[in-house]
Amino acid sequence: MLAVHQAADGGLARVRVPGGLLSVTQLDVLRSASLDLGDGRLELTSRGNVQIRALRPDGPRELSDRLFQAGLLPSLTHERVRNILASPLSGLDSRYDVLPVATALDRALCARPGLAELPGRFLFALDNGSGDLVASGADVLVQAIDSREALLSLGTRSVRVDWSSSVEVMLAVASAFLEVRDSAEWRIAEVADGSERILERLGLQATDELPTAGAPVEAGPHGPALAVTVPLGSLTPEQALMLAEVAEWVRVTPWRSVVLPTVATEPLEAVGLITTPDSIWNGVTACAGRPGCAKALADVRGDAQRIVPELVRDGRRVHWSGCERRCGKPAGGFVDILAVGNGYLVDGAVKEKW
Repeated sequence: MLAVHQAADGGLARVRVPGGLLSVTQLDVLRSASLDLGDGRLELTSRGNVQIRALRPDGPRELSDRLFQAGLLPSLTHERVRNILASPLSGLDSRYDVLPVATALDRALCARPGLAELPGRFLFALDNGSGDLVASGADVLVQAIDSREALLSLGTRSVRVDWSSSVEVMLAVASAFLEVRDSAEWRIAEVADGSERILERLGLQATDELPTAGAPVEAGPHGPALAVTVPLGSLTPEQALMLAEVAEWVRVTPWRSVVLPTVATEPLEAVGLITTPDSIWNGVTACAGRPGCAKALADVRGDAQRIVPELVRDGRRVHWSGCERRCGKPAGGFVDILAVGNGYLVDGAVKEKW
């Protein structure tokens, strides 16, 4: 947010949303800011954050003022390190509610001056026991075992911790990472024997216990909640306004979707949002493409809107990339659609015509 990236279509600002928690007032502040200062859309990221594109030259200052007033910019020094995922159904199902821990972690993180030095890619994740965040690639993953204990995992090394001490242990891990890394290492996985060295430094004995993997939250009803997919992760002004009108709160997920209280689905579907698990759009992602990215060789989002039904098959995810960097690609297997200047490669093979 405070170091706006200059993309081909203007400034690109990332707004951190720790735990994915947004009030509808905050969502409307973001919608209005994007309309007034950017291209009008809100991009949902794989870390459960929100991006505003095409900011005009004087946009960043005005945007930061609006976000500060809305409580979305609580720390100028720690903004880029507030990377905290939380299971989006926490408190809505029978598992442990990790959202209070996510809030406490965010506050404690911002209160530690030294932790402002964390790389912007360092990621915390709080899994409510469903396993939905195990594949998130977090540097520090804490998964609920029950209401007393959790499993803290650094890659393939884990230790059991009490919930009462979980925030302090997570911050201690982050501090230890800063002590063992060098300037070119942004993630624990990049440090040689990083997990072992950090746990040893903290006096924690690693075990062979690993977190239980589960599936991402899919579109559709989940008890008192409704998960809604945003096609290609790009929320239009009309869609954002609809969410703010029908919901009491919104949770942004790392799968470019949102979770709401259970509401009527018809108004959401009328503006192009996905409320059922059988839609092809649940498995389709894309990078920014043209005109937003100078490296992109095609308008991948526009092409995806037109062509995607032909490519969804066998339940595989589909990712459209404007260049070989493949920004935003999903974890695991996927149909790889790569722009090559005069067309696309589909899983490495030339696609002559659609």
